Amino acid sequence: MTWSIIARDSATGHFGIAVATKFFAVGARVPHIAAGVGAIATQALVNPYYGIDGLKLLRKGKSPRETIEMLRAADSGHASRQMQIMDARGHVAAYTGSDCVDWCGHVEGGSFSIAGNMLAGARVLDDTAAAYIANDKLPFARRLIAAMRAGEAAGGDKRGKQSAALLIHGDEEWSDLDLRVDDHADPLNELERLERVSRERWVHFRQFLPTRKNPAGVTDRATIDATIETAIADQK
Repeated sequence: MTWSIIARDSATGHFGIAVATKFFAVGARVPHIAAGVGAIATQALVNPYYGIDGLKLLRKGKSPRETIEMLRAADSGHASRQMQIMDARGHVAAYTGSDCVDWCGHVEGGSFSIAGNMLAGARVLDDTAAAYIANDKLPFARRLIAAMRAGEAAGGDKRGKQSAALLIHGDEEWSDLDLRVDDHADPLNELERLERVSRERWVHFRQFLPTRKNPAGVTDRATIDATIETAIADQK
């Protein structure tokens, strides 16, 4: 009932997942990312523990393929599931259960993986992949959205549209960007709008948040405000 892309930004090493579907609040259950560990998308008849337990397995050093096999072995309903996994080195593996609804499948690239089910056809994934590859000059968030927009233009979820999400993690345990459109007539268009809004202040502000290396972050409001205003002025 969904298609998604997992990718690792070659410039920064950051992980990102973009996803869209004709179902409510897809961002609440499909994407799972842990900085320095990997990324997992669990979909079709979604099993949230694929994301939760899968990241635990990656932390223990299991490969994406080993992780998939271990998750499948623990779930008698795995034939109705779909998942894709990327580890910290960018290695990927994917699984589409035999009971997933057509069209369903997955494709793997050098630094990305795309999977979907209940789609208009194979071209949804092919065009998503082609757009991701072609837009390598775009900033990571916009590149992921552009890829999903191409998949939607190829037919997307054959039932229609309802929700979409974009999750990106950098070096910290908290997300660089976490955007959700839970119920909307044109969710990818709204996701694109929210990403533009994030560039107004959030992307300039997040550098001041506490990090593991700087537990207090920056709390001087004058410094924060001046930096943000300078960044906004430079964008004009």
